[in-house]
Amino acid sequence: MNILGPECLVFGVNDIDACCTYLTDYGLVPVMVSEHGGRFEALDGTAIEVRSADAHHLPPSLGTASMLRKTIYGVADQSTLEQIACELRKDREVRELEDGSLECLDDMGFALGFQVSKRRQLNLPSEGINAPGALAQRGPNVLGVKDASDLTPRSLSHVVYFVPDAARAEAFYVERLGFRCTDRFVGVGPFLQPAGTQDHHTLFLIQTPPFMKGCEHFTFHMGGPTEVMQAGTRFVEKGYQSFWGPGRHRFGSNWFWYFNSPLGCHVEYDADMDLHDDAWKPRAAEMGADASQLFLFQHREKWAPGGPPPGANGTDKPA
Repeated sequence: MNILGPECLVFGVNDIDACCTYLTDYGLVPVMVSEHGGRFEALDGTAIEVRSADAHHLPPSLGTASMLRKTIYGVADQSTLEQIACELRKDREVRELEDGSLECLDDMGFALGFQVSKRRQLNLPSEGINAPGALAQRGPNVLGVKDASDLTPRSLSHVVYFVPDAARAEAFYVERLGFRCTDRFVGVGPFLQPAGTQDHHTLFLIQTPPFMKGCEHFTFHMGGPTEVMQAGTRFVEKGYQSFWGPGRHRFGSNWFWYFNSPLGCHVEYDADMDLHDDAWKPRAAEMGADASQLFLFQHREKWAPGGPPPGANGTDKPA
């Protein structure tokens, strides 16, 4: 099944104003925002939607603290949509909505949507590096750092679920929807890739107790590591709390920076994820700090040589 990846995540939230401000400050573009919520888009049109938690048209909550109500996947064509409907109607209700999209529940109770993809094709440069022994990716007088860089996220990258039965959840996505495991944390869960993308993963499943079921985090792809650092620094300067990062993961190799959010989950910036095709053999590792990241930085306020070194005043901040 030619599923491309997540196209939109829909949240039912308690504080619409805080969530709308957060997503705008994160860098997404507000679309049709009102006191009832709104849509916040990346450059390719993939998005986050927020609505009031009691909005009648939303799928029911998961019965936990999670505010995620629906994950909408983009598919390549109408034929794929029909394949999904035929397969999933074997054992569950699959509703066809007025816009032609499908809606159902997965085996863990997460609401899923499927629609022919509406994402816009991007034609943008990536971050270029210059290294001895390799052809220059930036020619003479082309700067690698720009203070006025556009830090709008490019595309919705992936979503991470807390699930009470990771093996059963994995079986649904692999056996029913054609996802495949690219890597795995033993006893924790798999990184999963749908057939329509080569991204290392668009879904990661983490085994947790039932009361934790929900969305752990979502993330958007940025144009490169520098954009992750710039966007994260901007976010910190706006007063948002860094949760984890910046750093670089081992599985997927993507750069990351996670933040707390009012959406009931963490929100990440990422960049430079590995691509895999059918020749890739999945790895497995025990979960741990060394397996989770290649390296990890700690954000500090800016400092210039000549002043007291960072931390000299007995704190984690420069004097």
